[in-house]
Amino acid sequence: MGDLTEQQQKVSILLKKSPLIISGPCSAETEEQVMQTAIRLAATGKVDIMRAGIWKPRTRPGSFEGIGTKGLPWMQQAKKETGLPIAVEVATAKQVEDALHFGVDVLWVGARTTVNPFSVQEIADSLKGVKVPVLIKNPINPDLELWIGGMERIAKAGIEELGLIHRGFSSYGNTEYRNAPMWHLAIEMKRRYPGIPMINDPSHICGRRDILQEVAQQAIDLDFDGLIIESHIDPDNAWSDAKQQITPEVLKEMLEAIRWRKEDVASAEYHAALEKLRQQINQLDDELLQVLSTRMKVAEKIGEYKKNNDITILQTNRWNEILERAVGKGNKVGLSEDFITKYMDAVHMESINHQNKIMNS
Repeated sequence: MGDLTEQQQKVSILLKKSPLIISGPCSAETEEQVMQTAIRLAATGKVDIMRAGIWKPRTRPGSFEGIGTKGLPWMQQAKKETGLPIAVEVATAKQVEDALHFGVDVLWVGARTTVNPFSVQEIADSLKGVKVPVLIKNPINPDLELWIGGMERIAKAGIEELGLIHRGFSSYGNTEYRNAPMWHLAIEMKRRYPGIPMINDPSHICGRRDILQEVAQQAIDLDFDGLIIESHIDPDNAWSDAKQQITPEVLKEMLEAIRWRKEDVASAEYHAALEKLRQQINQLDDELLQVLSTRMKVAEKIGEYKKNNDITILQTNRWNEILERAVGKGNKVGLSEDFITKYMDAVHMESINHQNKIMNS
């Protein structure tokens, strides 16, 4: 590992562990709170890295925005006492400098920072010549290019150990989650960058502790490489994000209840059975594409009639009829309304595109 220090080598090896478990309070509040959290996390035997928010970017002014740099010596002492490496979020070059000065082992770039390329570049510039792992959270809005751009900027600074944190995305309106998981975006990032670890942050996805385990289990089922979960010695009285934090002891119970799955198994019988089913999937996909192609040819004929009679492409009543019919039939065959709606929306837009070419040819 080149000229890495012994501690850096330890952390580098640890980051390749799967599942990697990172935990700690949303915010460092007092020296006693940080130390007791570290001691109780270490006692679980489940946590690999301790995290704590030192600087807290808040949506609106007036709420607790972190204890600031004076909390870093508390984290440093907690590492010394427990042996747990420490991780903090950074948003400026000064925060990077302070964190490294106090021996922070892992840095992460928060969602509100990832969304701003200027801020990410400032962090990247401050990391040139530094050997420290950096994790990049997805931006608050569902934009893969910003997430990729953040990772690329940090990589171009010479940081070799990178990781991604999926913490969900902001979406307008009330939902079950604080931040909608939008799993397909995290899956797409895993597809594009299979060598980069993907860690799930169920705390920020859920915003409440009662569904943490459900989301964490889904992440593990999707082959995520680890979890970052907020824990606090007195969650109900936490200075920030009280509803989504759990005690270290509850964290241990949750991790023990999760069914940890593996990506593969050395079984010829398993692989033979899976290959047979996958061939069926391939055949069905081919048939679906042929059916969709036929559907678009019919849509083009409809487009010709509309063109000849000066009729608009969009027929709202007809579209509502198609969608209602599809949802009803989908429910009867075990397909969710959400899937049917998204699927039919995509089919409808493709149909409109085909008719548009006919109408304007």
